[in-house]
Amino acid sequence: MLSHDVLQALTTALGPDRVFADPETRALYSSDETPRQVMPGAVLFPASHDHVVALMRLAHAHKLPVVARGAGSGNVGGALPVANGLVVSFECMNRILEFDPLNRLMVVQPGVVTEDIGELARTQGLFYAPDPGSGAYSRIGGNLAMNAAGPHAVKYGVTRDHVLALKAVTGEGKTLVTGCRTSKGVTGYDFTRLLIGSEGTLALITEATLKLLPAPETVATLRLCFASNRSACLAVERVMRQPVLPCALEIMDRRSIEAIRPTGTADDLPAGTEALLMVEVDGTQREVPHLVAALKSALNGGEGLLEIREGVTREQAQALWAARKSLSHAVKRYAPLKINEDVVVPVSRLADFIDYLDKLGNLYPFPIVSFGHAGNGNLHVNLMVHPDNTQEMAQAHECLLEMIRTVLAFGGTLSGEHGIGTEKRDYVGLEIQPDTLALMRAVKHQFDPMGILNPGKLFPD
Repeated sequence: MLSHDVLQALTTALGPDRVFADPETRALYSSDETPRQVMPGAVLFPASHDHVVALMRLAHAHKLPVVARGAGSGNVGGALPVANGLVVSFECMNRILEFDPLNRLMVVQPGVVTEDIGELARTQGLFYAPDPGSGAYSRIGGNLAMNAAGPHAVKYGVTRDHVLALKAVTGEGKTLVTGCRTSKGVTGYDFTRLLIGSEGTLALITEATLKLLPAPETVATLRLCFASNRSACLAVERVMRQPVLPCALEIMDRRSIEAIRPTGTADDLPAGTEALLMVEVDGTQREVPHLVAALKSALNGGEGLLEIREGVTREQAQALWAARKSLSHAVKRYAPLKINEDVVVPVSRLADFIDYLDKLGNLYPFPIVSFGHAGNGNLHVNLMVHPDNTQEMAQAHECLLEMIRTVLAFGGTLSGEHGIGTEKRDYVGLEIQPDTLALMRAVKHQFDPMGILNPGKLFPD
């Protein structure tokens, strides 16, 4: 437990309704989407930037670990507390501070639900491009911390590509203002892009100025069924070679399709379907039919294609996407624990990598389920295991290490959008060279001299 003096100082700074050290609240905020649980010393609910400055100065003075938290929806342990440390929940900093349609920007606090940003933007013919699968409940602060993305990253990029400026608080309680409100600006170092994806290890973000885009007039969706994973991956290569860039290009393997069958969303798939692609294109009413025709031409150019189905109306497109969006929870029918990796390989190696995963699945007793953002080469590889089976868990970690080494050998990377957190930190040294890691640690020290911001995350010991 934290000392009475520390709790009193925090209560004085934030107010009695914003500092909780009771066992029930601490237990409620002791975990994220990983199966681990760590009890914090207190949970804080700041309501303003000044509150965050005050609490960080106290944490710095008392050397208290601080872990920022949005909705707790991350699955790599990025929001996992430190024992007897502070959890800073941003759910009370949930206001949209400014919406400027003329300059195509929005200023938000970190506790705003991601989907709410898009809904407000659409009222003025704009949209916020990053679309993580958790957008209906995740907070923008967590998206910023992990540099989250989603299906439309293939055309529109990731969170980092849509942030103009930030306001944040360092590990010493100093205010940091980065970036500018204009789409062009090269004054000083780009601390904005540095903070995004830093997993709360450098500073706590209290405001973000987001870039908005004109909303496309219309969207068309294609669902393609293939006789094998490899034929689907080769179709992805053909699409990414030609000039028309889809706004989404998703893949589901055979085990993914098996997982969704009980939901009824796979009832209309043709016999022999072993892999499925979802392809989406957007633009003006006039150009989209031509873009669809170009994509169909590229997708038709190989063997193994069983069916192409097009969604024309919004309702038809939503029906085509239903299977993909049901996957994250549907795969748990295989086993209670999902070890979820979001590795990335070059698109040119995607077919080889998914062949490798098929072979890997034959070597281990647990299912390996793969789906994800094929247009970026970003696959969610899920090892479905029983956590109470010691032998199975040991085999899963052996399998995971072998897979990561293969990803890196293919020229890929550990994580495309979920981050590193606690779950992947032991593998970071396999990808990042020692001299580079040392420089990253030095940068961390400049922002957070006491090392109190989200310790035990991102870097290996």
